[in-house]
Amino acid sequence: MRIGELAERAGTTTRTLRYYESRGLLPARRGSNGYRTYDEDDLKLLRQIRTLQDFGFDLEETRPFVECLRAGHPKGDACPASLAVYRRKLGELDALIGELRSVREQVGGQLARAERAMGGLASEAAVPGGPEPVCELGGETR
Repeated sequence: MRIGELAERAGTTTRTLRYYESRGLLPARRGSNGYRTYDEDDLKLLRQIRTLQDFGFDLEETRPFVECLRAGHPKGDACPASLAVYRRKLGELDALIGELRSVREQVGGQLARAERAMGGLASEAAVPGGPEPVCELGGETR
């Protein structure tokens, strides 16, 4: 198949395919007429790249999977280099999850503190001459 058909079937652009070719992720085969030619294996490579990128892998991280597919492994992830990328990505994800948990705890603490403060202000506001609400983050009177 030619580049336009491959791009359409892979759900991408010819520009992207040329970029992958320049990065060595997609083979650069040419027919006797000078046109780029591709086959079903190339489509499989592109789908693998796309899936990994959808999972948050950057383009260079897809290289071991592409090479594993080219080596004849049907899923592209049964090679040592692919497994190493999976492990590294899981470590990154675990770190991000830890950071998000920490941020969530902080936001939850701020919410609880704000709710307590709001309750206190509501009871004080019922008293004539009670204090005006103050935003602790900006220090401005509301």
